Amino acid sequence: MNVKQFVKQHREEWKQLEQLITSLHKKRHSMSGGDIDQFDRLYQKTAQHLSYSQTYFPKEDVTSYLNGLVSKAHNLLYKDQVSSLKQLQHFFSSTFIGLFLEQWKFVLIALILFTVGALGSYFAIINDSLHLYSILPADIAGGINPEQLGTGDGAVDSPLMSATIMTNNIQVAILAFAGGVTFGLVTVYLLIYNGIIIGALAALFWQHDMAYEFWAYIVPHGMIELTAIFIAGGAGLLMGYKLFVPGPYSRGFQLKQQAKRSVQLFLGTVPLFVIAGIIEGFITPASISLEAKYIVAFLTVIGLLLYIVIGKLLLKEQKRKRLDQPQA
Repeated sequence: MNVKQFVKQHREEWKQLEQLITSLHKKRHSMSGGDIDQFDRLYQKTAQHLSYSQTYFPKEDVTSYLNGLVSKAHNLLYKDQVSSLKQLQHFFSSTFIGLFLEQWKFVLIALILFTVGALGSYFAIINDSLHLYSILPADIAGGINPEQLGTGDGAVDSPLMSATIMTNNIQVAILAFAGGVTFGLVTVYLLIYNGIIIGALAALFWQHDMAYEFWAYIVPHGMIELTAIFIAGGAGLLMGYKLFVPGPYSRGFQLKQQAKRSVQLFLGTVPLFVIAGIIEGFITPASISLEAKYIVAFLTVIGLLLYIVIGKLLLKEQKRKRLDQPQA
């Protein structure tokens, strides 16, 4: 039996189990005997399908899907309801990290697309500074004066600026992951376009011998901000890829599954945007040395790496504990 035959043969049972999980979540305290019996039967059969799929189709999407479905059913049967705080902790320590590690290749592609746009505009302006006015929007190109970088009068409303920046960045992330429904075309455009803007600005400040100052004002918040955008963009690219190459599933099924994953990944980036907005609103315009701004950037990178490494270790430990537990 190949994977397409396997999916076609058992898809209806998996859909029934999904529907029962949703139904039982809503009326958990008023389950009928028939509901419980049907749920248990479908759970046992799906667990067997997962075992078969892990053996014969370990790298196919159906294995990942069945693993998630069986986990949901198991949690509903055997685990007590946890508090909202514990659910939040579990999401950021397990679910979000797991999704990020599963789709790291698409996050890397998002980074590459951004870099392509940045390098293209950078070298275009280095070769001819007049290209700045054809590359950047008129309001940006006409409103930049490198000599005024960091010379504000201190009358910046930091809380308002932070909230505005946060809102704008979250909107970009929403468009990046939602762009997946266009087969990823909108996501690709946004990533390249944002790279073009950064590359053009970097070239302009380089020409004025102010590259060191420019990056000091960009990297403190930019490391976190761009990481979050790349994650959201990666989610959009993955959705677009699955719609373009749906495999044994229908495009409607892939849209449903990948949209759910993309929303979870986007929600995981929200705290990153909050942190980036706070840094950009309070630290970037602050009257501190450029070296101090670079130190902040370094600390944000270390924090991100520690979060990923520790999250990965926790995931491995959780998997080990599940394997050590006797099957119910």
